[in-house]
Amino acid sequence: MSAMLETPELPAVFDGVKLAAVAAVLYVIVRCLNLKSPTAPPELIYQDSALARFLLKSCPLLTKEYIPPLIWGKSGHIQTALYGKMGRVRSPHPYGLRKYLTMPDGATATFDLFEPQSEHCTGEDVTMVICPGIANHSEKQYIRTFVDYAQKNGYRCAVLNHLGALPNIELTSPRMFTYGCTWEFAAMVNYIKKAYPQTQLVVVGFSLGGNIVCKYVGESQANQERVLCCVSVCQGYSALRAQETFMQWDHCRRLYNFLMADNMKKIILSHR
Repeated sequence: MSAMLETPELPAVFDGVKLAAVAAVLYVIVRCLNLKSPTAPPELIYQDSALARFLLKSCPLLTKEYIPPLIWGKSGHIQTALYGKMGRVRSPHPYGLRKYLTMPDGATATFDLFEPQSEHCTGEDVTMVICPGIANHSEKQYIRTFVDYAQKNGYRCAVLNHLGALPNIELTSPRMFTYGCTWEFAAMVNYIKKAYPQTQLVVVGFSLGGNIVCKYVGESQANQERVLCCVSVCQGYSALRAQETFMQWDHCRRLYNFLMADNMKKIILSHR
């Protein structure tokens, strides 16, 4: 009887609980870091053309396997958080001039103009007309970093500030930016074409901006004049499918839905 009292089974059960807890933590880490995801070259979908062949030749990374940084490189969550933190510390601050355009309905569109810091490799005058992502503007870290790199490579940059996104610019009409309105972007492009009659254009859009620039280029053949190419970065192609995706809890997608909705609410309430 005394031997039985000296060896209770509670520690064994407790060890099993600890083992299960460790296993659960490891599973969460592997799942959150996406460590089981295989690496592969990007899937390229393109039509055989002179431009496509030029891009493939100029950008060999497009055909190489992506090797991410160890441990955290496969997690989009950590990459987003790290850039959000490091970008505030190390992002450049390019100097530009803010331009104001009065729209036909009384709205005041603004964009920031950044001159090139060196000569373009072709010797020509090339301007990037840039449309940021949802609720974004020229003061965002990723835009500043992109503009700084483009300036150093000889590009003039014009960055649209989405209507209502800048906290220090008041709305002068009862509307703000939407997914489908190209009026402000078109006004900015027309200004650039008149101010720099010899310049060629590279149209660039990020996320929501990708939708706007593609819609703008396709609305009229006149919009394609002097456009060398249009680049859409991380564009969402189907709003309905995106809505379903952002309502899922898998991979914390619904958390991003809350964050973006909260940001939109702040912008709307700031103009009430």
